[in-house]
Amino acid sequence: QGSVDCPNLEFEYADADGHGAELAELYSYTEEPELSTNRRCFEEDFHTQVQGRRWLELDGAQQKAYVMHLLDGLEVVNRDKRLKVARAILYLAQGVFGDCDNEGDVLHWSRHNSFLLYQLGTFTAFLELLNMEIDNSQACSSALRKPAISLADSTELRVLLSVMYLMVENIRVEQEEDPPEWKTCRETFRMELSFPVHTEEPFALLLFMMVTKFCSGHAPHFPMKKVLLLLWKVLLFTLGGFEALQAMKVRKREELGLPPLPEDSIQVMRSMRAASPPTYSIELVEQQQQQQKRGHRSRRPLVKQDSLDIYNERDPFKNDEAGVDEEETDDVDSGIEGELDLMERDAIIPTMPAQRPPIERVSFPKGLPWAPKVRQKDIEHFLEASRNKFIGFTLGQDTETLIGLPRPIHESVKTLKQHKYVSISDVQIKNEEELEKCPMSLGEEEVQETPCEILYRAMLYNLPQYMIALLKILLAAAPTSKAKTDSINILADVLPEEMPITVLQSMKLGIDVNRHKEIIVKSISALLLLLLKHFKLNHIYQFEYVSQHLVFANCIPLILKFFNQNIMSYITAKNSISVLDYPHCTVCDLPELTAESLEAGDNNQFCWRNLFSCINLLRILNKLTKWKHSRTMMLVVFKSAPILKRALKVKQAMMQLYVLKLLKVQTKYLGRQWRKSNMKTMSAIYQKVRHRMNDDWAYGNDIDARPWDFQAEECTLRANIEAFNSRRYDKPQDSEFAPVDNCLQSVLGQRLELPEDFHYSYELWLEREVFSQPIRWEELLHYQ
Repeated sequence: QGSVDCPNLEFEYADADGHGAELAELYSYTEEPELSTNRRCFEEDFHTQVQGRRWLELDGAQQKAYVMHLLDGLEVVNRDKRLKVARAILYLAQGVFGDCDNEGDVLHWSRHNSFLLYQLGTFTAFLELLNMEIDNSQACSSALRKPAISLADSTELRVLLSVMYLMVENIRVEQEEDPPEWKTCRETFRMELSFPVHTEEPFALLLFMMVTKFCSGHAPHFPMKKVLLLLWKVLLFTLGGFEALQAMKVRKREELGLPPLPEDSIQVMRSMRAASPPTYSIELVEQQQQQQKRGHRSRRPLVKQDSLDIYNERDPFKNDEAGVDEEETDDVDSGIEGELDLMERDAIIPTMPAQRPPIERVSFPKGLPWAPKVRQKDIEHFLEASRNKFIGFTLGQDTETLIGLPRPIHESVKTLKQHKYVSISDVQIKNEEELEKCPMSLGEEEVQETPCEILYRAMLYNLPQYMIALLKILLAAAPTSKAKTDSINILADVLPEEMPITVLQSMKLGIDVNRHKEIIVKSISALLLLLLKHFKLNHIYQFEYVSQHLVFANCIPLILKFFNQNIMSYITAKNSISVLDYPHCTVCDLPELTAESLEAGDNNQFCWRNLFSCINLLRILNKLTKWKHSRTMMLVVFKSAPILKRALKVKQAMMQLYVLKLLKVQTKYLGRQWRKSNMKTMSAIYQKVRHRMNDDWAYGNDIDARPWDFQAEECTLRANIEAFNSRRYDKPQDSEFAPVDNCLQSVLGQRLELPEDFHYSYELWLEREVFSQPIRWEELLHYQ
């Protein structure tokens, strides 16, 4: 697509898509016939129990009585009978669409029935059935023997997971008109999922276990898309979304006595405007040639330009030569990639030489969007350099003594201190150092039992396997991945038993497979980002542990591989057939599908889930690389700059911000030539990304840009993480710090809890353990 074809994308980033869209993504189009099967199973049973009435006509007590009757039916031994009852319950959770007239009614009854089902204990009953299905070795072995796995292999699991997903999603989403009992019901459900009572681990761990079991090849029939969607929604429900995170961050800063945040990042990003997409170097070359042919080319006099004010650069083609040379230094075959054109104009750039717009149309910025931040380390570095220069010696970490330094340095230090930002992570790292240094005097650390803490403790020992499994599935679902024979099959729950025979069926299945992969990418990217953000707030070393295992599992090159595609075509992909989406397909007569209507797709400007996935993956990449020079060097080594610059074509402010952040951290490593030929990107970074006051990102003569041992950085971090995990989670009974009682009298005089039957068998015990054992006197000598 040409740069002028990309419109401003009216996209609002949120925790998830609209309620109807999220429910629709649970089902593949190949599953559509099962909707009528569920209805039939329900109606056959319902009409035997309640004659001549519909579900919507029953009062609350009658509905409860019928649900209790269905739950009793789950207790039977016969698998087929159990499945029929489970399908009837699924039909209730799907909103008894046979009795509804429009989509709104279906969604209303789906929510109503989900709360009813939860209140009567359906979730617990389905959890037991899910555990039985996971341990069903017969299903696993039959799936392993089959040459091709299809929908039929995962029928029971899909029904169970669908009911659980509908309950979680319907109860999770709050609406203004919800009655008070629904609100208490929501809190109870959240507590039940977060703080396990009957089992030893939270529900999310069971789903993580399903993911690893699937990836290890022991259970290829698991319907992975449904498992991942449910896992994401359970984490979103129990841990909280992005706005809940922001509120928790504000509260935690208050508890630690830190100053409030300079701004609400969510609000700042929402008010940002997207920059215009890049102009292609080829377009610039063509224009130059046209101008030369017409004889219009004339040498412009040099004009002084304020290098910081991008709005002075009204004419996008002012620097023609820079446009031609651009990207010559990039080693990837993207020579035609152009620069980010930062003209904030509404008019489409014409192919003729650009006219200067009238003065009133230029919107000047009111100021930079972010408050600048300074770290304590930055102030120390600044003072160290200043003292070396003016006095000739340093005072270590002293940031108060300014004797002997000139007046401007005093002013600089004052300004730096005004913008000093202490993060929650800094406080946690400092506390951890003190706990490691003085374990005896500081005693036990009080750890708050939050849902996040419980989840981390449960995940800890198998966390590397969970991360590897998620990235394996992400790789298999990425559009850039080639189908390899040894890669995992993620299409088990989308391929029908009988493969398509007509062109139309093939097209429909093709769209279904692509949509299936997109939904998997969406759920994995969202759940990884949630985990990283929550663990970082809970404790920095929990976040670092997850991050390090993602990096070890090649997450950085995987995300770059994902972006090394035509990102505009991915974001505008039309892999959905809106007439087949739930709940539309349940209440409307389906028009006849044709190859033309499938090719045309919907008329949406972009695909919400794909843009959401892209932003999530960029945010994950930012989280992994921030302040880690070894990982920033990975971005440089994998030649990420041209890949990321291509992503700037997407005219969406939030996505552009995270791309520019990733470009900012590596500019000092990319060399002077790159910076020289990418000045407009540098201007964009200046305009959109937060400033660190004495960060030398644009010049490359920073202290951090010097070569050093990157391996040592990762090793030190790993040692700190291991020390944290062993101190907090490895609680050995016989600690080396436990006091030892050496007094013979008090040891022999201790009262011991003996079993009830001890006095019957103690003589036998004495004979066997004491009298019949020879005394080895030489062993005593070893202990002297």
